[in-house]
Amino acid sequence: MTTPTILLVEDEDSFVEALTVGLNREGFRVEVAQDGATALQRFHEVKPDVILLDLMLPRISGIDVCREIRKTSSVPIIMVTAKSAEIDMVVGLEVGADDYITKPYRIRELVARLRALLRRAAMDGSGTAGPAAGARSLVVGDVALDSDEHLVTVAGDTVNMPLKEFELLHLLLSNVGRVLPRELLIDRVWGADYVGDTKTLDVHIKRIRAKIEPDPARPERIVTIRGLGYKYERPAPSMRA
Repeated sequence: MTTPTILLVEDEDSFVEALTVGLNREGFRVEVAQDGATALQRFHEVKPDVILLDLMLPRISGIDVCREIRKTSSVPIIMVTAKSAEIDMVVGLEVGADDYITKPYRIRELVARLRALLRRAAMDGSGTAGPAAGARSLVVGDVALDSDEHLVTVAGDTVNMPLKEFELLHLLLSNVGRVLPRELLIDRVWGADYVGDTKTLDVHIKRIRAKIEPDPARPERIVTIRGLGYKYERPAPSMRA
């Protein structure tokens, strides 16, 4: 079994030392970067399996590091934020982080999240879960999704969809007209052992809406069913003269 590599991006020496020891003990190989610029360099050198990325970093912020990595890679990223810094968490998810955790946190919780992300990434790569489990190509109105090409187009224009957004949209399009409970969406996209909260789902839905809705502030395609979850609406039939 290959030892998974974590790129730990953290500038506080006390956290680096404690996390390195704890994660080594849990069977991870840890590579460290203590500022944003070094993180981008080490990312290309190390090719990590997962990234633990602190939001507040010298030289280049964690937000900008995440945004830059997402231009070329869907590697799982957990964003680390200060306690109760909800706005930072939302921004981190909006630029492409898969999950977030707030300081201070327990090593056991962190390891559970890391392993859940790694299992999910492995399943996505093997084709045993996610979009590969359903139809390879979906078209609903002017939104088209192709799993083989990892491609989404809206009215013929290509839109960029990181992995989790792509999986969510695939699941919604596969069940057009049906209400999908929040728990089901989280279970299918993040895995049954996901230990975060549902804000992650809401932020990913918001990102998808920004890319496919004519007016994201008044969504007509992905609608919220209060108290239940989300539904992709069937497109209205076109009028013929």
